[in-house]
Amino acid sequence: MVKGYQPKNKKETRPELLTIDTTIHMHKYMKGRTFKKRAPFAAKVVKKVAKQFMGTEDNRVEVRLNKAIWSKGIKGCPTRIRVRLERKRNEDDDAKHELYTVASYIRLPRDGFKGLMTQRVSTDEE
Repeated sequence: MVKGYQPKNKKETRPELLTIDTTIHMHKYMKGRTFKKRAPFAAKVVKKVAKQFMGTEDNRVEVRLNKAIWSKGIKGCPTRIRVRLERKRNEDDDAKHELYTVASYIRLPRDGFKGLMTQRVSTDEE
């Protein structure tokens, strides 16, 4: 690597606080996955998507979202799941990262995913 080279596809963490609602198509990540590893892998997928959207290293999955992922057992994950990704400021003094993302579950009717887009919910500026 050349000294001082920065890859272009690396997302920088934006300093502002942000909340978005998005749908994660879990089925495309689960295809071909061993049955007994599907639900644990689905939780990792949520963290990976949160990192892609928000650009934070510290990503957390809320308890209700984890229960929704595990609701049909270890091998019966939902094919799509609607999540709210909320970027927050870390209040810890000795925290490694200044921002973190919390992924929470948005309950929808069974066929309620038609026409839903990723949308910005609010912007909080201090």
